[in-house]
Amino acid sequence: MKKTSKALLLSLCAVLLVTASVLGTMAYLTSQDQVVNTFTVGNVAITLDEKDVDNSTPGENDRDKANAYKLMPGHNYEKDPIVHVDANSEDCYLFVKVVNEIANIEAEKTVAQQMTEKGWVAVDAANGIYVYTTDKTNPAVVTKGSNITVFENFTIAGNVDNTTLATYADKTITVNAYAIQADGFADKTASEIWTAAGFNN
Repeated sequence: MKKTSKALLLSLCAVLLVTASVLGTMAYLTSQDQVVNTFTVGNVAITLDEKDVDNSTPGENDRDKANAYKLMPGHNYEKDPIVHVDANSEDCYLFVKVVNEIANIEAEKTVAQQMTEKGWVAVDAANGIYVYTTDKTNPAVVTKGSNITVFENFTIAGNVDNTTLATYADKTITVNAYAIQADGFADKTASEIWTAAGFNN
């Protein structure tokens, strides 16, 4: 009886050992790998400045954000707002809003005429909104590192008398610049791009 039990126990152990061995060889062959997508955010960046003609920022570069002028009949004043597209910026479309409060006393070549010559086309003339073009029709894609001049100067008409000139004290020419990514707007008009950007008039 002991021999039979011992033999049975050995047989059972052998079966368990074989079963464990078989189960061990039934593991699936597997491999694992991973692709990680890293996302960065595009950036559209511009600055707007003009030559420092009144030396209001001594010791710095010769560009400034504002200048003060003393108006005189027949005098020409240097004012050259330039939109600089950052070196790391995405390609973009450029817009400006120009509010010229001295337009009625300007001589030839007016600010508006200079802008036309430089490729700026009115999108909303009533509100002074312009888009930059290279063909004077379609919005131009402006690449990183570009420097786009809006206009170069203004001249007060020589026939403006002192009384009239006095009413223009504290008047300004204000220029605001705007940029929106070029990607995704290839078939859009300037007006559609301006509206899509959500810029305020």
